[in-house]
Amino acid sequence: MTAYVIFIREKTNDPEELKLYSAKAPIGLEGHPVTPLAVYGVHEVIEGPEAEGAALLEFPSFEEAKAWYYSPAYQDAVQHRLKGGTYRGMIIEGIPKEEKGVFFE
Repeated sequence: MTAYVIFIREKTNDPEELKLYSAKAPIGLEGHPVTPLAVYGVHEVIEGPEAEGAALLEFPSFEEAKAWYYSPAYQDAVQHRLKGGTYRGMIIEGIPKEEKGVFFE
């Protein structure tokens, strides 16, 4: 079942660390079945605290998303993102096709 990784950047603390992350992160994606759906584009916060931006990545499964996040190559990059800003991140499992009409539990 499809899974999504969501990162929300709440605040930039060190732009130089984020530049290092931007240089290393693509290497961490190599060999992983990921589709970027939205990456820090125009946004409007409609609920909750303000955010500087967000990224949404799609993976074929929850396990594939975790395999990417915890891979050595991405862990080498992520340390710079976490030094560079205050983030929230999560992996969320998608809804099976047969249940797409069910939104609230």
